[in-house]
Amino acid sequence: MDMKPEITLLPSHRPSAVLAVCALVWLIFAATAQAQDLGVGIQLFNDGCAHCHGANGQGGVLAPSLLKRVATDDNAALTAFLKAGNPAKGMPPTALTENQYPELLGYLRYLSENVSDASYSNDSSRNQYSSMPAIKDYRPVTDQMLLDPDDSDWLWYSRTPDAQRFSPLDQINRSNVKQLGLAWSRGLPAGLTETIPTVHDGVMYLTLPGSNVAALDATTGDTIWEYKRDYANRGAGGSGRSKTLALYQDMVYFAAPDEMLVALDAKTGAVRWEAPTTAGRGNTTGAIVAEGVVVTSGTCRTHAACTITGHDALTGELKWTFMLAQEPGDVNPDSWADLPTDKRRVASWGLPGGYDAQTRTLFWSVANPSPYTRLERHGNADAIPTTAPADLYSDSTLALDAQTGKLKWYYQHLPGDDWDEDMNEERLIIRTKVNPDPRHVKWISSTLPEGGETRDIVVNVGEGGGIWALDKHDGQFLWASPFPFDHPNFLISDIDADTGRAVINRELVVDAPGAHRIVCFFNARSYWPGAYSPRTNSLYMPYINNCLNMTAASPATETMPAQPESRIGIPAPGMPLDELNGLAKINMETGEITHWVTGRIPTNSSILATAGDLIFWGDINRRFRAQDAQTGQVLWETIVGGPVSTSNITYAVNGRQYVAVITGNNLAHPGINTGTMGPIRLNLDNSPDSNTVYVFALPQ
Repeated sequence: MDMKPEITLLPSHRPSAVLAVCALVWLIFAATAQAQDLGVGIQLFNDGCAHCHGANGQGGVLAPSLLKRVATDDNAALTAFLKAGNPAKGMPPTALTENQYPELLGYLRYLSENVSDASYSNDSSRNQYSSMPAIKDYRPVTDQMLLDPDDSDWLWYSRTPDAQRFSPLDQINRSNVKQLGLAWSRGLPAGLTETIPTVHDGVMYLTLPGSNVAALDATTGDTIWEYKRDYANRGAGGSGRSKTLALYQDMVYFAAPDEMLVALDAKTGAVRWEAPTTAGRGNTTGAIVAEGVVVTSGTCRTHAACTITGHDALTGELKWTFMLAQEPGDVNPDSWADLPTDKRRVASWGLPGGYDAQTRTLFWSVANPSPYTRLERHGNADAIPTTAPADLYSDSTLALDAQTGKLKWYYQHLPGDDWDEDMNEERLIIRTKVNPDPRHVKWISSTLPEGGETRDIVVNVGEGGGIWALDKHDGQFLWASPFPFDHPNFLISDIDADTGRAVINRELVVDAPGAHRIVCFFNARSYWPGAYSPRTNSLYMPYINNCLNMTAASPATETMPAQPESRIGIPAPGMPLDELNGLAKINMETGEITHWVTGRIPTNSSILATAGDLIFWGDINRRFRAQDAQTGQVLWETIVGGPVSTSNITYAVNGRQYVAVITGNNLAHPGINTGTMGPIRLNLDNSPDSNTVYVFALPQ
């Protein structure tokens, strides 16, 4: 498969250019005794080809460039190809009469001879009208730059390897944020958008809906280059859910949904190398780079596909694979009740992990085991224990050696998950005094000294609720609490103060066909990351007071047909509807949670904290806002064109700070809008197909 980047140039429509083209074409085809009416060929091309292949044949949204084929095939082969089409890739046979094929081929030959060099060269001047037509004087992203990014850059999905999502930029602050206005915006193609941009030296690198990659001028949004991947299965691109791109040296790393890892030249978009990840694994997390290793993970359909992989960043060579569903010979005792290995499935589809340079450790997150219930997985809900470990390494934090992928330690937050309550969100690395207050924290380690002590911790908040603080060096349990609130139906019933082992709430396990349970919480938060501000020593996390109303599948009886499993979100029992959603400020020393209630509208938005003492985030009702990091007061709000989807970042170019957000379509929005996955039916009339980048700044 030819995986060269397909770069689209804006066509010229100037009359002088058209006249020059016509004169040149007559000379070319007169010399070859194949003089054609260029105007007829242009018309045939525009009517039948340009819609998919672009205005000059160099590739469009629906189809790749055709110029390389034209340059290498003779007229007979091209005619045969056009007559047959390529139905497997969505190209129908060309509907032309016999005497029209020479007319079309004449124009295609002209395009091949006159614009193919621009299509296939490494020249980065892809858009002659761009404010930045080429990336010049590119600074390679070194290991040191990744560990300590320039204040102006956004090099990781959460800016820094510790996943804190805190920016030291303070040009936009509490005193002037009301002056924030739109600096630029640009529409994006149709498709899912769950991505977070990266920015380096004024260039924004972005995974586009449809699973292509673009480099944009971060001050205008103009395209510098675009990489268009030729997907064998055209539906693969449209379903791509990669959360982020990675930068290292002079390359951009794209985890493509066709299970390939692609390294692109950061200046031109040309493919430097590509390598398979794992067959059967969707590359949904995106990529990060740590110690020269590109690390990725994703969904999985089989046991063999449930992996985290590490590739050499310079060559693409596979360095290591970590199996997420425990295998025979694992360093830990078997926890799957002797279930055959090929029946074990555990994915890590959400956000990538964090990296700690001090301990040279990756902290990676893991989702639920599959199928959802213990009963389906094992035939007996009590085949595995209620106390961790159970069905490793599901719903765990993993500490992995970045060079080898070997397990250093793990902590299982939810043993033997019964409800699809993923724990595969970001892992934040924080240094703080740890002094949990029993008035606010439910479970506290017996090993913590009175008055607390300063520790390096790994923090996470699960999709089903709950917040955990672990020691980053060895995974020692420090403290945990239900989140966003304590509730009798919380999915964890206890955590042992001495060992830190969690206990699943056995009363809520769906242990028989047709069993009905209400489990709290459910999608209390999801894959969009929270933020931490060292200025307030607080974690900022969005939440939904959403519980799971679940009924197990039941077989047919003499009087009733078979019933499928039912899963639907409902408001937490006893929770007022106007208090369903909000942003929580969590004190990382004491564990005290302050709730900033936002009402009935949920969010798909990442959280962004800045040194301007601001918290930026948005909701699915098109509101994007800045709140005071201390008080929660809304200081600025604007209305964008669609539901906010993940994305929020800030960066600076030439001393000017920008705040960027992406709106549009993601897999979570429909369910929380219609009330199937969210607590109440909203039916907001805010088309999720409005995929757009919005970038704000103060007036110049």
